[in-house]
Amino acid sequence: METRYACPECNGSLSGSGNETFCTSCGLVVAEDNIDRGPEWRSFADGPNRKRTGAPLTRSRHDRGLSTEIGRSTRLTGRKRRLFARLRRQHNRARIASKAERNRVYAFTEIRRLVGALGLPETVRDRACVLFESAQNADLLRGRSLEGFAAAAVYAVCRTERLSRTIAEVREAAKATRGELVAAYDALNRELGLPTGPIDPAEYVPRFASLLDVSSAVERRARELVGEAESLGVTSGRNPSGVAAACLYTAARELDGSLTQQAAADVAGVTPVTLRATYHDLRG
Repeated sequence: METRYACPECNGSLSGSGNETFCTSCGLVVAEDNIDRGPEWRSFADGPNRKRTGAPLTRSRHDRGLSTEIGRSTRLTGRKRRLFARLRRQHNRARIASKAERNRVYAFTEIRRLVGALGLPETVRDRACVLFESAQNADLLRGRSLEGFAAAAVYAVCRTERLSRTIAEVREAAKATRGELVAAYDALNRELGLPTGPIDPAEYVPRFASLLDVSSAVERRARELVGEAESLGVTSGRNPSGVAAACLYTAARELDGSLTQQAAADVAGVTPVTLRATYHDLRG
């Protein structure tokens, strides 16, 4: 848009008053601004409610959160209540147009429940939903469990984001069996090429230390032991959560001896035999 500094008719000076820009010599209106500069919100409820938009878009909903819902009211009675119940039921059916969309609704609900149960951030929830949708578009769900893919998507995002969650922890909170979870994760990793690498045992140390309620000195020594274990090649081919638990147990034995093998093994989801093997290698 061209900006004028003089009148296009007489080259006179321009002046602005209200919403109009006009020539002071001939009176020609050069521009008119009808934009309302006042507040963009209105409130029809009691109190200063300034909301003028709905909820933000989210990838954790099959419709990105754009659809509306028919609410409930305690003021409706009799025939109107039954009418709105029928309308609500028909509206919910109309929101889902296909079986694939119905599967997404079910899987996204399971992902949200699982993320909440594991105490993971919302970014994991959204990325897991996107990953599940990618698996569905790649036709990986045929003949497989929806619960397994929902749990596998959450576990895969934890792996790619370097969040210390073991497959046993995800399995415990999920509705899928371990076999369904592993099969779905293998399919995701194989077909979609997830950027997952080996898990660093040091990622588990802070959370295990918090769960075991050990001192900060034990936690620091455990981190040092993880580095020593990697330099000795002890971590190769071993369960990283078991290595982290063994380092915490070893550090506790060196400093205060307040941690038992069984407690350390339980928090990592491994057996005491597995923990002792790493412990002996560290002490050897």
